[in-house]
Amino acid sequence: MRSQVSKSKQEESSKYRELGVDVKKKGVDVFKGTVDDLHPGAFCVITRDPAHPGVGLVTHTDSAGSKPIAAYLCWRETGNPVWFEGLAQDAVAMNVDDLLCVAAEPVAFVDYVAYNTLLIDRVQLLSALARGFTDCFEMMAGQGMRVLFGGGETADLPDQMRTLDVNGAVFGRVELDRVVTGERIQPGDAIVGLRSGGGVDYERGANSGLMCNGITLARSCLLRREYLERYPELAHPGRGRFTGRYSHEDHPEGLGMSVAEALLSPTRIFAPIAAAVLEEAGDSVHGMVHCTGGGQTKCLRLGKGIRYVKESLPEPDPIFGLIQREGDVVWREMYEDFNMGIGFEFVVEPGAVEDVIRVAEGFGIGVEVTGRCERSSEGNELSIVSENGRFAYT
Repeated sequence: MRSQVSKSKQEESSKYRELGVDVKKKGVDVFKGTVDDLHPGAFCVITRDPAHPGVGLVTHTDSAGSKPIAAYLCWRETGNPVWFEGLAQDAVAMNVDDLLCVAAEPVAFVDYVAYNTLLIDRVQLLSALARGFTDCFEMMAGQGMRVLFGGGETADLPDQMRTLDVNGAVFGRVELDRVVTGERIQPGDAIVGLRSGGGVDYERGANSGLMCNGITLARSCLLRREYLERYPELAHPGRGRFTGRYSHEDHPEGLGMSVAEALLSPTRIFAPIAAAVLEEAGDSVHGMVHCTGGGQTKCLRLGKGIRYVKESLPEPDPIFGLIQREGDVVWREMYEDFNMGIGFEFVVEPGAVEDVIRVAEGFGIGVEVTGRCERSSEGNELSIVSENGRFAYT
């Protein structure tokens, strides 16, 4: 194991920021004063139901990020709209998994799809997404989680969109005496992580584990410049886009799938597993984290005065090592931009660890204890100890 401790964030460049993406999302805090939020420190905004004071309402919105650009590229190269189908699950997963982090039950989902009608066949796109949404909600229903699909909106925006955008919003409810806010996270708690890659019983085939975050950096590190020259609508000109050496159909050694399949593996839906863990472990679950924007540092937003110590993270899935090598991305940034193989975390009392693992294993997913919580006098902190180095985040 390397003994070098990484430099502070201020001293270290970020390839992701150079591409125009900041995982810290500077500026969004201006909305805090305008939001009616019962638990400002929780993973999602919770408002009180005016008609039922003991019930919290949770409305959340998120998207497939920049994954649609990779899907558009594959469609242009192959003519096959099947590449758009997985974007439906991406949009659903990014919403319902966040909702479960506060123990809310998802009730209804709507989508919003915007596209450039001068470049994209609307009928092919929407037909593929319809199949994707149908498959996704049927898969969830098969795990006992029925979510109503309330349709949504489509938008022909040729002057605004380079390619397309796939968004969604979910509405849910939670009994306020059962909400998980992260406020109960305390020293001694254990961190149990669910794998983002590999297999799970209710998915078809293996997942690369990439999910929906870091895609701008991933495709820029892996894909050839000739794609941008062929389809300039794929990216903003310049800024280091598409510097890789792979085509979408290449199969790099060790990846186990094509580059396109790795980039477009649908984001895993962890919600059924999280719901089952809550049913089994109940009050022993002090916090849940969907490791999306911010990757392994996402936990920093939960709790107060907590030092998260992750010293047993699994070896990252092959896609992450490929991105790191091809893009020469420092490991410290990799853990901040990507989930690195753990897509969902439970922060639980030590006595509940075996229950969480047993429930998760029942779904055929990889699960393991990845760390623990300690007390911090400096606000929330995170320490990652790995074969790739030791890294500290605040």
